[in-house]
Amino acid sequence: MKKLLAAAAALMVSGVAFAQNATPVGLWKSIDEKSKVEKSLVRITETGGVISGKIEKLLDPAVKPDAVCDECSGELKGKPVVGLTIISGAKKNPDESAQWDGGTVLDPANGKTYKLRLRPSADNKKLEVRGYVGTPMIGRSQTWVRVE
Repeated sequence: MKKLLAAAAALMVSGVAFAQNATPVGLWKSIDEKSKVEKSLVRITETGGVISGKIEKLLDPAVKPDAVCDECSGELKGKPVVGLTIISGAKKNPDESAQWDGGTVLDPANGKTYKLRLRPSADNKKLEVRGYVGTPMIGRSQTWVRVE
């Protein structure tokens, strides 16, 4: 019985450690939350504790592979969507270990930038990407799937 309890405790501790190591860093497939169409591959990296993400490949057959961000403003207007930084400035939340926030996410379809919250799943295979205005309650979420 003691061995069984020790094994169960070890599994619980390893599960907690695994959940704490969940990270948004990696390659993700973005999927439209309404149409369920696979939109793009986004590479998320971390430098000095700050998260950023670039579109590596477009997957949506309705979008040309050489599409540019016509709806973007400023220096991003007319830039190729592939290679575009759409996630920037997010940091690990000190109060919620499984959340990154404080940054922004750009929607190349409409050229708008939103506040950002990222939450990897406990198994690190899915990523909730929430873009919002003001408060997280006013926005929309997408669930991205880890590619690698």
